[in-house]
Amino acid sequence: MPKKKRRIKKAKPSFKAPLKLERITSGIPGLDRLIEGGFWKGSTVLISGGAGTGKSIFCTQYIMEGIRKGENCMFITLEQKPEDLIGDVKRFGWDLRKYIQEKRLYLEYMDPFQLTDITSPLLDKIKQHKIERVAIDSTAVFGMYYKDPFEVRKQLFKLLVGLKDIGVTSLLTSELPENAKSLARFGVEEFIVDGLILLSFIGIGGQDFGNVQVRKMRRTKHATAWYPMDITNKGIVVKKEEKRIRLK
Repeated sequence: MPKKKRRIKKAKPSFKAPLKLERITSGIPGLDRLIEGGFWKGSTVLISGGAGTGKSIFCTQYIMEGIRKGENCMFITLEQKPEDLIGDVKRFGWDLRKYIQEKRLYLEYMDPFQLTDITSPLLDKIKQHKIERVAIDSTAVFGMYYKDPFEVRKQLFKLLVGLKDIGVTSLLTSELPENAKSLARFGVEEFIVDGLILLSFIGIGGQDFGNVQVRKMRRTKHATAWYPMDITNKGIVVKKEEKRIRLK
């Protein structure tokens, strides 16, 4: 009798679909739909814009979202005194003092003129309190303390790399001078961070209109247009795209 031929089983491909990134909701209504549901966990995102564009409000709103979700949060202010920040955001219904007392929020003021190293004590506090969300306002102070542009870039790089190594999800603000051509204050932050969000105001017919653009967001398929943004009595709201004058 003829021998039966043995069937050779073909090896199944070992390809596995990439793991879905864990996303952190921003707390900004209308923003998360532009960035696949939120910031990816462990990322560093720069919020950049001129004076009065809502950077501090943006960061506080992000921190409030973490508190609502039961996360330990930290807000580092390098410019405003804590009491000033607490008073400023009361109009949005955010009682920061309450969460500080409950040890759900750590509001720290760090004077760069009294420190030779900002990064090390900051990272130590994040580890100590098991912080999940951090907001730092503002990196512009680095330019006041460190006069050498190279040293400014060096210290910013050290800070940003340190935050990423810990794995905390962090927002940092950068104030842009009027008519600035760069995307960040010192021209280096935008290359180190994982994401960059631009805030701006444009004047039309005697009125100012807020706008937001997701300029960069690694590992994310994000929208790139400018979107209308309002600062309401409950914080920042990003609207659906409308016909507005586009910024260059």
